[in-house]
Amino acid sequence: MFDEHDEALIWVRAVCLAYPEASERISHGRPNFFVRRSFCFFGGSERIDGSWVAHDHAVLVKPDPNDAPAYREDPRYFVPAYLGPKGWIGVELDAVDPDEAAELIDASYRVTAPARLVRSLDEG
Repeated sequence: MFDEHDEALIWVRAVCLAYPEASERISHGRPNFFVRRSFCFFGGSERIDGSWVAHDHAVLVKPDPNDAPAYREDPRYFVPAYLGPKGWIGVELDAVDPDEAAELIDASYRVTAPARLVRSLDEG
């Protein structure tokens, strides 16, 4: 489901693994970045009119709940299968610039990571 040498994955991996105590595992055939809970998936899918649509160069993240409605209204973002009902969003990496993608990953880490790790980001 993914190419280990994909430049987009290499970039996402570097961003995600720079966070305190972040690790990577393969979950459902895709790279998943987590501390205790997942904060970013590389690639995913959505269901449109009964058909699966793959997003192989996307990130799936959990935004700050206050920001989620705006993302859901932005046509660049999609509601990923399975995770969407839990507040997650997805975006193809070529639809946003790297800074925006990194901000999405940062917000997701802050929403899902233990408070002590978020504090360490703010203090460091």
